Amino acid sequence: MNDLAIHLYLIIRYINLSFNYFGNFYRIIVYKDIDRMAQWQNIMSIPKAKTEKKALEYLTPEGIKLLLEQPDQLTSMGRRHLALLALMYDTAARVQEMADLIVGSLRIQSEPYTIKIVGKGNKARIVPLSKEQVSLIKQYMSENQKSLVSHTSPLFQNSRGEKLTREGIAYILKRYADMARHLNPELIPQRISPHCIRHSRAMHLLHKGAMHIVDLRDFLGHASIVTTGVYARADSKAKREALEKAYKGVTSKMSEREWENDKNLLTWLKQLGH
Repeated sequence: MNDLAIHLYLIIRYINLSFNYFGNFYRIIVYKDIDRMAQWQNIMSIPKAKTEKKALEYLTPEGIKLLLEQPDQLTSMGRRHLALLALMYDTAARVQEMADLIVGSLRIQSEPYTIKIVGKGNKARIVPLSKEQVSLIKQYMSENQKSLVSHTSPLFQNSRGEKLTREGIAYILKRYADMARHLNPELIPQRISPHCIRHSRAMHLLHKGAMHIVDLRDFLGHASIVTTGVYARADSKAKREALEKAYKGVTSKMSEREWENDKNLLTWLKQLGH
């Protein structure tokens, strides 16, 4: 986003915030100034300025793979961070949901492996875990038995034994994203957040056809399928762009006048005129 676009975006945001502030004032005064009620109502009906919707940001499967290759698995910290990042992708959990996980959230004694995630409005959902993910979690837990002493212990902790904060998780992600970007800038955007990992998982599931939009809603913990629809629209756009790119690749191989040398085509065209 260039400087002009940022400037315009901030202006629109300021205008809309002003509308919110004065709107509350007008709702009060409209009943105190009956003579000018129509004027106040006209002011209140002025629509807000529209801001351009941000495109859904997500990593490709190759980008996720590169990101998860960065933690040093020869160190306990690297293995802990890998377990965290891989679980965040595997479950598409929100960053606060990751921070709130406890040991008792896991059901990994036998298949089917699952984890209980408590989301917005204290609503819980059960999310399946892959065998690869469970392997990482079990290794991490076996190395940290002293801190993971009870079912209520935070699953992921900082160096002081306290549960990781949202900022702590974002910091860990940024650290490895910077490392991955250094290796391949095209796969890792400059600005990456935990929510980008959530977006990535949702898009990959849709793109592979592994999950219906209704099931994806439940998987992500959305209250409404309208919210989940943004992924379906983004997936359709991605597929359309891929088709357009492929189409251009095919048509570019044929010169503009190549059809003149196609005798079968010329014969068929002449027959159309008779």
